[in-house]
Amino acid sequence: MKTGSLERRFSMARAGFLAGARYATASAGGLFAAPDQREARRRRNLSQRAEELVEELGQLKGSVVKIGQMMALFGEHFLPEEVTEALHTLENSTTALEWPAVEKHLRQQLGSVKLAELEVDPQPLGAASLGQVHRARRKSDGAELALKIQYPGVANAIDSDMRALVRLLKLSRLVPITEQFNQWLDEVRDMLGREVDYDLEAHTTRHFREALADDPRFVVPEVYGDYSTHNILCLSYEEGVHISDPSVVSLSQERRNFLGRAIMELCCREVFQWNKMQTDPNFGNYLMRVGDDGKDKIVLLDFGAIRDFDDEVLGPGREMIRAAWLHDSERLFGAMRALEFLDGEVPRRLLDDFAALCFEAIEALQDPDRFPPPKSVVNDKGEYLWGESNLPNRVMNRASRTALSVHFDVPPKEFIFLFRKLLGAYTFLHVIKAQVRGNTILEPFIHMREDEDRERVAQKINGQAADS
Repeated sequence: MKTGSLERRFSMARAGFLAGARYATASAGGLFAAPDQREARRRRNLSQRAEELVEELGQLKGSVVKIGQMMALFGEHFLPEEVTEALHTLENSTTALEWPAVEKHLRQQLGSVKLAELEVDPQPLGAASLGQVHRARRKSDGAELALKIQYPGVANAIDSDMRALVRLLKLSRLVPITEQFNQWLDEVRDMLGREVDYDLEAHTTRHFREALADDPRFVVPEVYGDYSTHNILCLSYEEGVHISDPSVVSLSQERRNFLGRAIMELCCREVFQWNKMQTDPNFGNYLMRVGDDGKDKIVLLDFGAIRDFDDEVLGPGREMIRAAWLHDSERLFGAMRALEFLDGEVPRRLLDDFAALCFEAIEALQDPDRFPPPKSVVNDKGEYLWGESNLPNRVMNRASRTALSVHFDVPPKEFIFLFRKLLGAYTFLHVIKAQVRGNTILEPFIHMREDEDRERVAQKINGQAADS
């Protein structure tokens, strides 16, 4: 792990310079290629340079890798496809820090007396860009623990890494540095600040553990404050398997439906009740605990990406969901204007096209008797066949055929998080092939805070009219 600030900056500058030089050289060579081969050659060149750049980033660990992962997740609006694909490989390129360095760090953080109370497994359970996790046992009572250990110097390196990464991207010539891109980098910086704040994560973990204490479907780890610091988070060790594990895939349809309903209801509670949302819909943040007694549970992990949302944004976002669910076009357009989605006057035909897009996007949560989805995605009980549905592809294909995009302003970043959250829940149900009537999940939540949200939308629209 390259931890020195000068070493990290030099490594990134070298990588950016070499990638830029190679890209320019290869691009110049492409001028002599046949016209029908130039585009394919350009894309191949861009992909190769991006892969080389990502390989260097993967060796740096720390916030640089996390920045790359976030850019891959949210960057499709402003990054070339080849760059996004290369950045996605960072998710699997992290290697663990060796035990002597980890042990030294633990002793510095906990002190020799506290560390001596624990028996820590030198082999990590997993390694990520900002830290790694080791299993441990408290000697006094045998309590099974998990130590989430932040890499030394990661938190202090965020700002310098961000500045160095921007210079790298400029040198590499692989990414257009636009105002939108700069705004997103600012958001990434804030997100990283929250993820390395283990005090905040401990507080949020306790909050969710208390909020879900009476829900037997979920398990939230317990925080052990005696062995936690600003850079170490000690949690109860929780058993479970990945969502794609054969023991989960082979569960009965009824049990898979139970898990799918649980995760979608949790999503609704975050959006409609708590204004607190897990913004990283990563399957690594879930474990499935298959019960021998038939009572399965979902273990929720990693609360570092939890965000608190303001009703000023989430309220109109909820109104968009309600309007789409009710197929109410005018209500939908009002919520969009409150979110400042629309730029000036938009032709009615395009608005109607977008409304149809939203109505289709929420088909999995609709009442199939009122608004029937395609026959291929419902069974004879009216249950939505999440595993058989190609809804995301259908929505994207419809979106690509509309010209409404030229009338869009960039949506609030919070709305992007909301969209990702809903898509993550949908994907969960798709993977486990759940068969659930989505309307029975959403209906208990749809009218929560409704009056306040409608009033908030009206005030925002009136305020915009007064300003104009």
